[in-house]
Amino acid sequence: MSDDTIHAAGCVLWRRAPGGGDLELCLVHRPKYDDWSFPKGKLKQGEEPLAGALREVEEETGFRCEPGPRLPTARYLVSGRPKRVSYWAAEATVGHFVPNREVDRVRWLAPVEARARLTQLRDRYLVDELLAVLRHA
Repeated sequence: MSDDTIHAAGCVLWRRAPGGGDLELCLVHRPKYDDWSFPKGKLKQGEEPLAGALREVEEETGFRCEPGPRLPTARYLVSGRPKRVSYWAAEATVGHFVPNREVDRVRWLAPVEARARLTQLRDRYLVDELLAVLRHA
């Protein structure tokens, strides 16, 4: 691993839909990039990846969550630097969204809709990974 690797973490945040019980995934819209993604962000100095993932979920969505199984790590380049994003499945518990500087909208969507709305193709496989993890839980 390179010394200049950007370390980040996030969650594929899910819940049972109010009333119906169908699975919904939380996507965040970041106006800076005009994209839809899962809540994630850079780790602070010395921060453990899971702690950073939970912090980022709460900062970006307003929801606390119960972490579940680890999901695959995403690796890609950002401005020529390697970036590594550790992900977990996480069930939303309490909270509510308030628009902020980083995230101006969230959407709770069925998995098929979430997959279609995600901007980056690399994020779409995380939907399938989450569904596989929940199926075997």
